[in-house]
Amino acid sequence: MGTLLNHGGHKGSITHLNVNLFPIFTVNRPFMEISLTTPAMLFPTVSLLLIAYTTRFLAIANLIRGLKMKYQHEKTANLISQISNLRIRLTLIRNMQAFGIAALFCTTFSIALLFFDKQSAGNFAFGIALLLLLISLAISFREILMSGGALKYELLEMEEELSKAEEKGV
Repeated sequence: MGTLLNHGGHKGSITHLNVNLFPIFTVNRPFMEISLTTPAMLFPTVSLLLIAYTTRFLAIANLIRGLKMKYQHEKTANLISQISNLRIRLTLIRNMQAFGIAALFCTTFSIALLFFDKQSAGNFAFGIALLLLLISLAISFREILMSGGALKYELLEMEEELSKAEEKGV
């Protein structure tokens, strides 16, 4: 499918990539070289994501504190399900933050490598940063789906209260 070619057309060098997109066409292009500004573009993105993750963490912490007080007065199955959901979401948010911080670290490391003219290592570190950011976003997506599940528990509790009120004739 694809072979590595050097400038003379011999196999073995990593300076150009020969990709056969279709049997008729062949593209011979150099590997991407990035400048210092390319990884620097991730800084605002990762910083804003970390702020959003921290906000979600604080919101979950407040919910847990509220549920603790509620749990001391009543121990319903619905409440126990909410606590279980929040425990999992808290772990997911911690993992989102960890992968986001690791992405920021790799981005910074990539910039340092590029600054010291280590192009291949800088490209590799930047690729790792992108991968870590994707993992963080995937975990974030999972946590968002779970937050919808948490709302389901709240709605279920409200429906139970509504049906009790209707039985009493209120």
